Amino acid sequence: MGRFGLVRARKDDCTGRGRWSRRGLPERLAGRLRGRLWVMAGRGELPTAGCIDSQTVKAADTVEAATCGYDAGKKIKGQKRHIAVDTLGLLLCMIVTAASVQDPDGAHPLLALLTEKYSTINLVWADGGYAGRLVTWARDVLRLAITIVKRTDDMGGFVVLPRRWVAERTLAWLTRYRRLVRVYESKPEHHEAVIWWATVHQMTRRLARELAGQLPAGRWADPPPELAALLEIENINSFRVQLFQWSHQGYINKIGPALYGPIPAST
Repeated sequence: MGRFGLVRARKDDCTGRGRWSRRGLPERLAGRLRGRLWVMAGRGELPTAGCIDSQTVKAADTVEAATCGYDAGKKIKGQKRHIAVDTLGLLLCMIVTAASVQDPDGAHPLLALLTEKYSTINLVWADGGYAGRLVTWARDVLRLAITIVKRTDDMGGFVVLPRRWVAERTLAWLTRYRRLVRVYESKPEHHEAVIWWATVHQMTRRLARELAGQLPAGRWADPPPELAALLEIENINSFRVQLFQWSHQGYINKIGPALYGPIPAST
């Protein structure tokens, strides 16, 4: 195959993937995989509850300026992903907007799409940014109950909040893909297609592990009991985040002396 044949093959390949996305193939494929995972987890075939959240991502130069915005809270110029997941963290639906769109404004079409696709869902968890008129609108128009999970004033540092961590974990899964660390697609619908393909890949790996009876490999182990007592570790997730912060702040060397004592001076 010559140079022009290779270029034509690549062009046909890209056109084929575009046709798949326009036909909704990745979303339907993710739906079938999600159903298999629900059955294997001992759950019903349709979800009854979910969780919503958003994530602001920087945009590359290839993204159209009309589809970008500035998120004043995150101080990021780009686009925002609004997602809805089930209680297992599997993606149900999503929309991509400019980063300037506020969370409640993006949640209106997201919740409408969610109830259109899954009429069995009657409860959704969300963070404090969705409180207000959105809760009333969802209750009166969509017959959907939104439960706001807020942080309390006595919480210090990082604390895993009930239900909210499921959607936050899904966003972390997505950003593990290099193509999703930043928005490169010129149109929002193209970026949505890439997210769906990444979701298909996640579900396929998860389903393969379940069928083989293998547990997912843990990236972090529980701290030793003596270290947990010395550092007063009560929550393992808070410990992991603190360990990550220490590694970036240069304090990771404190853990060695805490475990093994000071290094003896050489004579």
